[in-house]
Amino acid sequence: MKSAKTILERYMKKTGMLHSRQREKILEMFLKMENHPTIGDLYERVKKKNPEIGLATVYRAMKVICAAGLARETDFGDGLKRFEREYEHEHHDHLVCIKCGRIIEVISPEIEKLQSELTKKHNFTPLKHRLQIFGTCRSCKRKKKS
Repeated sequence: MKSAKTILERYMKKTGMLHSRQREKILEMFLKMENHPTIGDLYERVKKKNPEIGLATVYRAMKVICAAGLARETDFGDGLKRFEREYEHEHHDHLVCIKCGRIIEVISPEIEKLQSELTKKHNFTPLKHRLQIFGTCRSCKRKKKS
């Protein structure tokens, strides 16, 4: 499998962009993050090690990283655009707590099978899909009972 850096370099070359060490640093930092960061979250992490990199650079770099297929922008209903890894990240769905904002990634072969059956039944060709279920997580339910 190609490295994320190689994929980004090939994408930039194909689209006529110049090589950028800053984009590489931002990509490296993004891929180390386990959660679904906002631009602000990523910028805070990046500036600790690379104070010369500005917020606008992080924003522009993430646009390129998404266009290269290494990440995608997503919205979990809180009005913030978050980023999720696409590179070496198995397809999954999300449970989103509307109280604390916790995002739980779930992998369910049963859901994938049902989605496949539905598309076949309706002679529908899927290109991509997302499943997000909004509700209250276990911790928030416990707090409410207390």
